[in-house]
Amino acid sequence: MRLAHARTADGDQPVVHLDDRWYDLRPLHAAVTPAVLAPDALAAIRAASLPAVEEPTEFAPPLAGIGKILCIGLNYTDHAEETGATPPAEPILFMKAPDTVNAPNDDVLIPRTSVKTDYEVELAIVIGSTARYLASPDEALAHVAGYAISNDVSERTFQIERGGQWDKGKNCETFNPFGPWITTSDDIADPQDLGLKLWVNGDLRQNGNTRNQIFGVAHVVWYLSQFMTLYPGDVINTGTPAGVAMGRSDGQFLRDGDVVEVEITGLGRQRQTFRSA
Repeated sequence: MRLAHARTADGDQPVVHLDDRWYDLRPLHAAVTPAVLAPDALAAIRAASLPAVEEPTEFAPPLAGIGKILCIGLNYTDHAEETGATPPAEPILFMKAPDTVNAPNDDVLIPRTSVKTDYEVELAIVIGSTARYLASPDEALAHVAGYAISNDVSERTFQIERGGQWDKGKNCETFNPFGPWITTSDDIADPQDLGLKLWVNGDLRQNGNTRNQIFGVAHVVWYLSQFMTLYPGDVINTGTPAGVAMGRSDGQFLRDGDVVEVEITGLGRQRQTFRSA
């Protein structure tokens, strides 16, 4: 099942994809919110008789009312290698503000003074039920409602060369394209076997697989629950594979007019044009 917000002439409309058709979700919910992600709410959607709609041609972000956006850094073996970093003994955590979220195909703004705006295709975990102090990773996936694509856009000068924490290079306006939809976890057979790809102006830059994560989905959810409570509507960006501009000998950071396309198996595709702010 896919949950999304379709852009229409009448505004953003909550829709659901079931049995190869798209349906209007408004008879049950005015929007896809954290409450919709609860197991009983998802079950009610599956059982409901909803009016069919045309396949959407454009999408808004698929979740309204996102809580925390938690991000894991250096979580792929090949990405750690390309950046010359030692693989971490524990997950590296930073956060992005919910107001960084952007529609999957909207323009992304390159910040003023930026010279190193970078791209990062990432698997996003969407939490569906409250998780705190989980006893083991075996309990973690029961708290995952679904998965989506995030492009964890970064400004590397702000992030690394300006001192302090990474947040300055991660929280610029529009720096988290999200969607086009949330695929519920029952439709993802194995979150540790998903292909991730990213193109810049048609050139394939990233081509990885979640099997190369240092800390897998279940471990990440369990780990984070030891330090903070995870609530429905929280999103976890799980890191990026090799191929980012920062790891390339030629750099090739993003410039005004560059087009980035992002794809993850079963989760759809994004396309953004980068524009100077």
